[in-house]
Amino acid sequence: MIRIDVPATSANLGSGFDSLGIALTMQNHVWMEEWDEIDIQSIDSTTVPKDESNLIYQAAKEVYDMCGKEIPGLKIRQENNIPMARGLGSSSACIVAGILGANRLLGSPLSKQDLINLACKIEGHPDNTTPAISGGLVASAMDCNRVYSVSVPVSDKIAFAVMIPPFELKTEKARKVLPEMYSRQDAVFNLSRTGLMTASLFSGNLENLRVAVQDKIHQPYRSGLIDDYDTVFRMSYELGSLGTYVSGAGPTIMAMIEADNHNFTEKALSRLEEHGISGWRVEVLRADAEGAKIVIE
Repeated sequence: MIRIDVPATSANLGSGFDSLGIALTMQNHVWMEEWDEIDIQSIDSTTVPKDESNLIYQAAKEVYDMCGKEIPGLKIRQENNIPMARGLGSSSACIVAGILGANRLLGSPLSKQDLINLACKIEGHPDNTTPAISGGLVASAMDCNRVYSVSVPVSDKIAFAVMIPPFELKTEKARKVLPEMYSRQDAVFNLSRTGLMTASLFSGNLENLRVAVQDKIHQPYRSGLIDDYDTVFRMSYELGSLGTYVSGAGPTIMAMIEADNHNFTEKALSRLEEHGISGWRVEVLRADAEGAKIVIE
């Protein structure tokens, strides 16, 4: 049996809508082997589909189909540490686990680029799946069904405080509130800040991050879908955030903080309680430079 470790991911980073994503040090673990039937179980309290509708199984089948092989059945065990429908790449983690595991079971016929392209095809966009595979901070673009991407390391001066609310927000719902058209001014506004974000996270230029997270493409439209949005944003900056943004489609809110800001979690939870906001989870993570990996057990 093989084990596939896949990191959580945070997409958009404010200004980089559908183009920027980062891998984080929170992981799902998936065990997989060929079996004579479909045998799928969650080893934690998360409820997962146990039949062909399971996303890990579906992604694995895509690899078998792509390679012209009939899937015999799979034994899959899931440890789900990435919360679902929270903007931290839970579906991408399942897709990446499925395709990486199936590729290894078949003797690794697909290249890393093949896997990146296939993951994007299944998910529909590369901003979570590509950093989940490559690790680091990833800029991605699609052209003719191929993902063009670059992964760069993130400065060790920066940590990421994830503030996860006790409610879900489906990506489909979050996309429906976005307009069909944007002004040239708004497009230029975001383009300039996307470049600034990439260069600043790589170089560790902390003073740029508060400007780099600014966005006119998605966050202004999605803010109304996230309870206590304004309060949590304001609180994060009061506690030393370098730049705060909605992670992916939300509802998780991410604060980039200095790596030596060790009391952020304790202070954030206390401040939330003062505001009568309960059920939120706050955890400080770092950028994951490795991406998904396979362990033989």
